[in-house]
Amino acid sequence: MAEGRLAIYPGSFDPPHLGHVNVIARALAAFDRVLVAVVGNPEKRSLFTPAERMEMIRESVGDHPNLDVDQFDGLLVDYVRARGARTIVRGLRAVQDFEFELQMAGMNRKLAPEVDTLFMMTDADWFFVSSRMVREVASLGGDVSQMVAPSVLARLHRRLAER
Repeated sequence: MAEGRLAIYPGSFDPPHLGHVNVIARALAAFDRVLVAVVGNPEKRSLFTPAERMEMIRESVGDHPNLDVDQFDGLLVDYVRARGARTIVRGLRAVQDFEFELQMAGMNRKLAPEVDTLFMMTDADWFFVSSRMVREVASLGGDVSQMVAPSVLARLHRRLAER
């Protein structure tokens, strides 16, 4: 990955949806480098493994020389520091996102005053989309094809059929 201003976009991405892709594209336009960091929380019951989520992000976004995808465990600010970044990017959809994200940003700022959090609103087309809702709608047989990339849709259908 090229040198320059690095932003880290963390999340569970279980599965990644087009709202995530929108934030990634906008972060790529604003920063020299973007690292999408998949949280590998073993205590959270995820539909996909961190490795699968990383692959789906790469498939959804395509090849960008200034984009990397990685996995992390532990405190986000420790990971941000270890990667030499100073900016965390967080996507927002609605007021309830802002309340939670504001608390997280405040805690991260207390733990790492040198790290800033940048909130990016998703485009209006994606205000209603969340990974949880995509999983739920798909598990009930609903059509989520306009909310996720085709490769994610195929993996989602396969995984749900396995259950």
